[in-house]
Amino acid sequence: MTPTLLRTAAELHARARAGRRAVVMTMGALHEGHATLIRTAREVAGPDGEVVVTVFVNPLQFGAGEDLDRYPRTLDADLGLAGRAGADAVFAPAVDEVYPGGEPQVRVTAGPMGERLEGAARPGHFDGMLTVVAKLLHLTRPDIALYGQKDAQQLALIRRMVRDLNFGVEIIGVPTVREEDGLALSSRNRYLSPAERRTALALSQALFAGRDRHAAQQALRARAREVPATRARAEALSAIGESRAAADTHAVATTAGGPSAIRAAARQVLDEAARLDPPLALDYLALVDPSGFTEVGDGFIGEAVLAVAARVGATRLIDNVPLTFGTFGAAS
Repeated sequence: MTPTLLRTAAELHARARAGRRAVVMTMGALHEGHATLIRTAREVAGPDGEVVVTVFVNPLQFGAGEDLDRYPRTLDADLGLAGRAGADAVFAPAVDEVYPGGEPQVRVTAGPMGERLEGAARPGHFDGMLTVVAKLLHLTRPDIALYGQKDAQQLALIRRMVRDLNFGVEIIGVPTVREEDGLALSSRNRYLSPAERRTALALSQALFAGRDRHAAQQALRARAREVPATRARAEALSAIGESRAAADTHAVATTAGGPSAIRAAARQVLDEAARLDPPLALDYLALVDPSGFTEVGDGFIGEAVLAVAARVGATRLIDNVPLTFGTFGAAS
């Protein structure tokens, strides 16, 4: 199915609406990650609903030294992928349709969360992102909008904006899609040479190392909770050769670990990648609370995001994995 190409908001508003409208916002150069978003939107909207994909390269999101003109523009291919994934329409407005009269004087400010991590690395980026998301939400008038979890800070900020400013839209996050080697799908991957791509795999490998350390802590802490506390019961375990296991699990449960150990496991992989040819240049590694994107400490309980950003050659990449901390810092 070939989706209808719309260039103006008036054309979009003139479309008859029956069921719910689900919107997937993109800057084009669509790949399988976007296709997953569109397929999810199709499922959520249902057979009577409508799926609209926006394709707009937002100039407000590009800071000093970031080449707006270099960003890939592949509208014909984007239409094909969007149609195959289930989109009914592609809204691809010109800059003056989104920003009539030039760059807007009134903009959305991301606040303190927008100054951390990606915001610190790319000043003003999140203000530009939220401004265009707010405008596209008004222009497309969706019931539901879907965004990828790969851009975890972006997703958190959009959710905060929708809540703080009372947008009448449901925000859905869709899990990150990865290539077979683990690299998170991104339009920027096409810029990597074969050697750079091999180095870039360290991003996902570092996250997986942190996640594996977290899972190991969970297993050991669960084991520790089963270890008897009384001397008589410990002696009974010793009789069947379990005293060493009890001691090991108790040590893990009561000594420093948790977020610090997770960061250390991920950092080791990234440090090794910094010595590769070509090297990985780390921007940040962080384990944060997604409600504010502040670092979590040992003893933290709740949802967290292990996030990384780095450059390989001229290409900057980001990635993350979600983690859940429960009682005693173990995953729930």
